[in-house]
Amino acid sequence: MSNIATLERPSAPVTRLHPVADAPVVAADLPATRSPRGFALYVGLDEIKAAEAGVSLPLLVDALRRTLAELAPGAETHATVALAPHGAGGRDLDVVRLALQEPGAIARTKAAEEELAEEEEGVVVDISRKRVLIDGESAAFTYKEFELLQYLVLREGRTIERTELVGALWQSPDDETPGERTIDVHVRRLRAKLGRYEDIVRTVRGVGYRFDRHADVVIRYGHGTPSPDRF
Repeated sequence: MSNIATLERPSAPVTRLHPVADAPVVAADLPATRSPRGFALYVGLDEIKAAEAGVSLPLLVDALRRTLAELAPGAETHATVALAPHGAGGRDLDVVRLALQEPGAIARTKAAEEELAEEEEGVVVDISRKRVLIDGESAAFTYKEFELLQYLVLREGRTIERTELVGALWQSPDDETPGERTIDVHVRRLRAKLGRYEDIVRTVRGVGYRFDRHADVVIRYGHGTPSPDRF
């Protein structure tokens, strides 16, 4: 990280920033023994995006400092640029918060890493992202195979007949409606990709298939995903 104050002051005209009206910062939740001493504003914007907008990071910092000098002449300021390796993924704002050691961002990152470590073994059916992880690795499920597994997972504990699976999963006019025995072929392929966890899809002889709660399986329900209780 480098102090942006050492950068040369931009010669381009500065667009003056105006404060947002009626948007006070409330510190009511702070303990009575403490008082605010300042604030940090994290800005997620890389140099390329800034250039596309016709500005630069030094120009933005200079504009913010000028506004602060107008509103609070006695305020002290210090600007730091958050550096990341070229091609680093993730949202710009998250990269900035982590690079500057923002406690909340660090805590969430650690929690995510611990969650992944806990799920290194077993099956993760991630309904929100339409994917299946087996022992931490992404499984190459086809769209139809995932839809089949998801249909059973969302109806946990209920035996689903082959006719219901056909009617529910092959509704598109472009789909060639399979016979009931074709469902067995899809299930066999699904189980083959599940490997040693193939028994999470159970066969109910003469009826159909069922998904039961399993110690090796974690289901991630995204926002808006129907709860299994609906079924």
